[in-house]
Amino acid sequence: MRVLGISAFYHDSAAALVEDGRLVGAAQEERFTRKKHDSGFPEKALQYCLDTAGIKLADVDYVAFYDKPFLKFERLLETYLAFAPRGFSSFRMAMPLWLKEKLFQKTLLRDEMKKWQPDFDWQNRLLFGEHHQSHAASAFFPSPYEEAAILCMDGVGEWATTSLGFGRGNKLEMLKEIHFPHSLGLLYSAFTYYTGFKVNSGEYKVMGLAPYGEPKFKDTILNNIVDLKDDGTFRLDQSYFDYCTGLRMTNDKFAELFGGPARKPEELLTQKHMDLAASIQAVTEEIVLRLDRSVKQETGAKNICLAGGVALNCVANGKLLRENIFDGIWVQPAAGDAGGAVGAAFAAYHGYLGQARKLNGHLDGMAGSYLGPEYNDDEIAERLTKAGARFVRLPYEKTIFHTAEALAQEKAVGWMQGRMEFGPRSLGARSILGDARSPGMQKTLNLKVKYRESFRPFAPAVLREDLGDYFDIKTDSPYMLMVAPVNEDRRRAMTAEEQALFGIDKLNVPRSDIPAVTHVDYSARIQTVHKETNPAFHDLISAFKAQTGSSVIVNTSFNVRGEPIVCTPEDAFRCFMGSEIEVLVIGNCFLRKEDQDPALKLDYKHAFELD
Repeated sequence: MRVLGISAFYHDSAAALVEDGRLVGAAQEERFTRKKHDSGFPEKALQYCLDTAGIKLADVDYVAFYDKPFLKFERLLETYLAFAPRGFSSFRMAMPLWLKEKLFQKTLLRDEMKKWQPDFDWQNRLLFGEHHQSHAASAFFPSPYEEAAILCMDGVGEWATTSLGFGRGNKLEMLKEIHFPHSLGLLYSAFTYYTGFKVNSGEYKVMGLAPYGEPKFKDTILNNIVDLKDDGTFRLDQSYFDYCTGLRMTNDKFAELFGGPARKPEELLTQKHMDLAASIQAVTEEIVLRLDRSVKQETGAKNICLAGGVALNCVANGKLLRENIFDGIWVQPAAGDAGGAVGAAFAAYHGYLGQARKLNGHLDGMAGSYLGPEYNDDEIAERLTKAGARFVRLPYEKTIFHTAEALAQEKAVGWMQGRMEFGPRSLGARSILGDARSPGMQKTLNLKVKYRESFRPFAPAVLREDLGDYFDIKTDSPYMLMVAPVNEDRRRAMTAEEQALFGIDKLNVPRSDIPAVTHVDYSARIQTVHKETNPAFHDLISAFKAQTGSSVIVNTSFNVRGEPIVCTPEDAFRCFMGSEIEVLVIGNCFLRKEDQDPALKLDYKHAFELD
């Protein structure tokens, strides 16, 4: 039995294929089109899923879409009517698009399917799930739990913005919802907009900026904007926002409350922006913790699964973990809309078709999130040769040794191995790597390799068996979705002068013996590396440990600012030649920057839009 899941038409389009209960492939369309957050129909991702299973669309039993367009249209109309006559200009812009395309997505999907299979039986084989049902299914069904509560938090689906579900075996029931316009995701996006970052992509920058500030505006937010109840439910005062009817997130009343207009992109960040980031992060954590406590009280669940864009807030996840409310926490690695494709497929397979769910008793069902395309060494060599690259092919053991050696020499290494990751994080398959012990590595990678803001933190990849030697966390974190403190014995005491520093001035002060991955609040966004899911990455860090004594390296996504994570060997070579990455390793092909043809050098610094 095969079900193909699709998410499309809003942002982060993706396709996923479930075959006999196993997720065999999943990918975002952006990785193939090279258009960040591509919202178009995931034609290339869909074809990849079929190819990786060696099938045609005719061999798929059902195609499941991740939400219900008519319900979204109902919400749009009711919102405009509720706020009329405000928002007419926004209404006038939105209606033609809906009437031309979005309202008739069933027809659009049918036509797309017929490109692959002219006699596609769209009336019987095309299914639609609700947005939060897809999120919940993506969180529970691949989780390692037989039963669990499920909390979904995002901007908005059809109507739901926060929802509670419960899963047991192959059953999933949605229990409660908070409805639009009251949305934790949109609240966070409003502050993303106000602090000058891009909505639906810059939220993680706000999270990364928060430790440089103090939550001075937390009470201002809770006293004026958010009516927060003891159980975590909330309502937002819509007089401060424009997202219901306008073309921006916040309005003049919001600006007046916080003492000035929204920051423009690329404008200098001030201490106030850092304090705003710290404040909305603190409010988010307070809401998440209250919600989770009430979920525990209401359901008695031992475990909880999280999905929706807010579940990518790894700082809040780390706080939840340390509260010990639940025995187990599992977060869908593609928690945003891309993961809706996975959820739609699983919801159809288990919910609509009633198929049994099989747990392996150890690992989750996401295969480490390594679900995308891969290339063998012959393919890699052929593609690199056509691109004009100069490389050597090494035996596996030498590839690992020389890559570890380059890292120990504090070189920036592009690393492409095996199947591409599904979701927003690079997890050691399409990564840029560095030496976590280097005090200057964070700044170097940000400014010279990624071409992005210097404050952006990097994640440590650590051998799972050595996790406790470095970090105060007692659970797996394979998807880089948990933040935890660096151990006390790893920390470096601050001088009085260093402790007196404020804001971004804190950045260049080493705080531990792994300073490149230690944030200013002594935290780190951890990835535990497991031999079962990524043996090559595990072998590399083990070789680095043998050479240096350290089990931790810097792991960041293989791309520059505004570019999707690389997919093919050609993508990797272009990024290598367009940045200051010094060594590139694709499969067993080893490339040094100094060996390359200077005529192939690219200027990637301004090649992509701001992210």
